[in-house]
Amino acid sequence: MRNTFALSLLSLFLVSCQEKTKEAHEETTVETKQEVIVHEEYTQPEPTEPEGTEYYEPKVPVVGPASNDRPPSDAIILFNGSSFDGWMHVQDSTTVKWHLNEDGSMTVADKTGDIRTKQEFGDMQLHIEWRSPLPVQREGQNRGNSGVFLNGMYEIQVLDNNENDTYVNGQVGAIYKQGPPLAMASVPTGEWNVYDIIYHAPEFNTNGEKIKSGTVTVLHNGVLIQDHTEIKGTTPYIGWPKNPSHGKGPLKLQDHGDDSRVSYRNIWVREL
Repeated sequence: MRNTFALSLLSLFLVSCQEKTKEAHEETTVETKQEVIVHEEYTQPEPTEPEGTEYYEPKVPVVGPASNDRPPSDAIILFNGSSFDGWMHVQDSTTVKWHLNEDGSMTVADKTGDIRTKQEFGDMQLHIEWRSPLPVQREGQNRGNSGVFLNGMYEIQVLDNNENDTYVNGQVGAIYKQGPPLAMASVPTGEWNVYDIIYHAPEFNTNGEKIKSGTVTVLHNGVLIQDHTEIKGTTPYIGWPKNPSHGKGPLKLQDHGDDSRVSYRNIWVREL
């Protein structure tokens, strides 16, 4: 009886193992199938003539390229140095109190508050130039600190990091408190830096829940420093990123409130 009972237990164990192995195999097979990318347009009989893989519609739009500090022909000019007409203060929608300079730039007026564009954007290509001030004053996060906020809530850090270390997810070019840059590509303090930014906004379902993260690609003075990086949420100074549902939003520039004296110029956007 004992041998019969033991054989029965062994049989049950073997059957159980076989079932688990089968289930694991099926799960692996399903996962593998899900990861395979199939392009339906290429599943038909393969063409034998070059014309079979050529098409002429829809036509690609013609855009005059940027040249000699002039933006592309389809760009929306957000700031060209002549006025603050397209901007307002964030906290009270008043006329911008920042300094409008004779060289076509603007400079943060200390403790007047952040400014934002009146126009709002979703996916976009953004070009913006900024300069940290001379003479240098203070260190760490209090040296030439400002920020470019995409959708009004996702900050790309502006900071004078030249011979000035700080936490890497808060240094120049970082998605603030989230994603350090791939490189530090700043020009010498007092010279003009260039950010070229490709931003794709997050997506939300009808319940206001995020179903697709936003992404950002950043070139800093021609150097790739953010490569299609996921934006995990808002970029607060304290706490975790949050993901409030939203649509289009403004471009916001930060007054850090510590006499940062950061300047901006030549700001334009191409909607994507």
